[in-house]
Formats: sequence, C-alpha cells, structure tokens
Amino acid sequence: MWPWEHLAVGYLCYSLFVRVFGRRAPRTWPVVALALGTQFPDLVDKPLAWAFGILPSGHSLAHSLLVALPASALAVTAAWALGRRKVGAAFAFGYLSHLPGDVFYPLLVGGEPNYGFLFWPVVPASVSEASVGFVEMVRTLFVRYVAELAQGEVSTYLAVELGLMASVVLLWLYDGAPPFGSLWSRVVVGRPADAEETP
Repeated sequence: MWPWEHLAVGYLCYSLFVRVFGRRAPRTWPVVALALGTQFPDLVDKPLAWAFGILPSGHSLAHSLLVALPASALAVTAAWALGRRKVGAAFAFGYLSHLPGDVFYPLLVGGEPNYGFLFWPVVPASVSEASVGFVEMVRTLFVRYVAELAQGEVSTYLAVELGLMASVVLLWLYDGAPPFGSLWSRVVVGRPADAEETP
C-alpha cells in the first residue's frame, strides 16, 4: 500500500473507533501519533531493505507481529508513563492498522492475501527487493501505480482507492481537520488551546 492509503485506512478506523467508544472527534496529538504509526513499519523496513540491504525485504522486521506487538505495547507503556496515554494508544493503533492493509492489499490488484511477513523471521521473507536502491524502488513502484491509474478503466482497486480517499477526506473535515484545525484556531483565529490537548 502507498503511504496515503495506510494513513487513510488508519484514520478512518481510528476516527470511527474514537467516535463510537469516546463519543468525540479525534484530538490533535493522538492524530499526529496515529499518522506516524501508520507509516512506521515502512519507515523502518523500506530504507533498511531497499537502501542499505540490511533486511531481506521491505516487509520484514517492523512488519512482523513478533516486533509490532511488543513495540506497540512499549509505545503505550512509555506514553502512559509520560501522562500521554491517548498519544501512545493512537500510535499503536496506527502501527497495527498498517499490517492488515499490507496483508489484504494484493486482493485489490488480483493477487492473494500475503500473511508470511507477519511471522518474519520464522517465515523467511523474499529477498527479491533487497538492495535495489530506495529511490529506484519507489520510482519503479510509482510508475507502475500511475500506469494502472492511467488505464482509464474503473478497476476494483481504483474504485476502492477513490471511495476510501473521498470518505476519509469528508470524515477528516467533519472531525475538524486535526491537527490543522487546532493549529488554525490558535494561530489565525487566536483562540487558546482547548481541553483536547489533555492526555
């Protein structure tokens, strides 16, 4: 999945979760932590595999449940100790939302779900994408992505992509566009920070 797709899926699920169980819109700092969490596995694995050849795949170390679950628990525990439990929980939520996206993404492009990386290193990762160069790999994948979109036909992937993006943008605006809505209120409108910043 592309970074914006991971962010969209994570935000959609998180906003709905917070609205159902917290009966409120997502707050500024948890949304920032959520956004970082949705990108975290790729921020670790992709450079270490594609640029440095340390990992065998862009879906290995940080994508493995053997790392993701303890790392998420550590983030929650550390944030709790710092009095920012909602921030830690949002990071963990974003991190863990990333993994099912990568598992089921192949279904949208005509493939099969990919579960293997969830159990790396017990299940070995493919080494085909290691050490190819970060910029070269991103360029190759992006060219393929643009070519698929340019075909002009409304594929399942394109329909899901457009539907996901439209619904997330509308939900984000309805939520007050965090964190930018809060920043706008403080800088332009001159309102003081509200109670949303409390942990």
